[in-house]
Amino acid sequence: MFDSIVTDLKREFRQGNMVTRLILINIAIFVAINLIKLVLVASNAGEVPQIYKTILHGLSISDHWWHNIIHPWAVITSMFLHEGFWHILWNMLFLYWFGRIIGDFIGDNKIFPLYLLGGLAGGLAFFVAANILPMFTASAYYAMGASGAVMAIVVAAGTLAPDYQMRLILFGNVKLKYIVLVVLIMDLVSIANNVNTGGHFAHLGGAFFGWYFIYSLRQGADLSKPINQYADRFLDWLYGREKNRVREKVSLRTVKGGKSSMQSTQINERPVDLQEKVDQILDKIRETGYESLTDEEKETLFQASKKDE
Repeated sequence: MFDSIVTDLKREFRQGNMVTRLILINIAIFVAINLIKLVLVASNAGEVPQIYKTILHGLSISDHWWHNIIHPWAVITSMFLHEGFWHILWNMLFLYWFGRIIGDFIGDNKIFPLYLLGGLAGGLAFFVAANILPMFTASAYYAMGASGAVMAIVVAAGTLAPDYQMRLILFGNVKLKYIVLVVLIMDLVSIANNVNTGGHFAHLGGAFFGWYFIYSLRQGADLSKPINQYADRFLDWLYGREKNRVREKVSLRTVKGGKSSMQSTQINERPVDLQEKVDQILDKIRETGYESLTDEEKETLFQASKKDE
């Protein structure tokens, strides 16, 4: 059963859009951190040990500049890190609802840069606010979660298509601009009442970037371009390795009773023909992206690259 679930998740990650991939990454990290907590608490007489807090803080950004310097990865890991169920649930729901709108209007390739840069803007807003505002009085603050990144996507969607309507339970069809306005007011009210103040400043930082992202795009400046360029280089390297791996796999033979046969139960093409087809598909991915593949091409690539059972 578990092997089947893992296979389904891998396939969904391969074939899904960027919103799906971001949700799967967040959920995987959420499950991992809570499994670590479960093991450590169970082995410490039901008490949360210091080592767990050290792990959690090591993956989170802090209001202390030295912590962020010696934990440079935290500026990235913090925007994928959730400990509480309701925290991740609402973040992922908002990411799913509003991320689809961004993808439909300006393309799937804008979602990850917007998420990443929005998360960085949220982290910066948290750090600045925690160091200059007197309402932060504790000895140390740590911030985690995708809220800043998700707020960037929420506000970007509202800025991009303010009159787009979403159907809400009890309210019916509501325009995006009003939904975004309510969300922003809730952040301001929470700050006024000193409720998760640092987190809500991160929300506002991400929200500002979401607006600025769309504003810049309308002015002809695509802020996602540098991020996508680096991502494309990484994918070129990754798919180059994938091509070699698939080529080796589809060329593999086993000798059974003196006869040669391919190690596949679902692909019956000759190895040379299949290799050429896989090469063409991988070239197409590098040129136009994974989303440009047809369902048949995705299935061919998946079946050719999956591990033999």
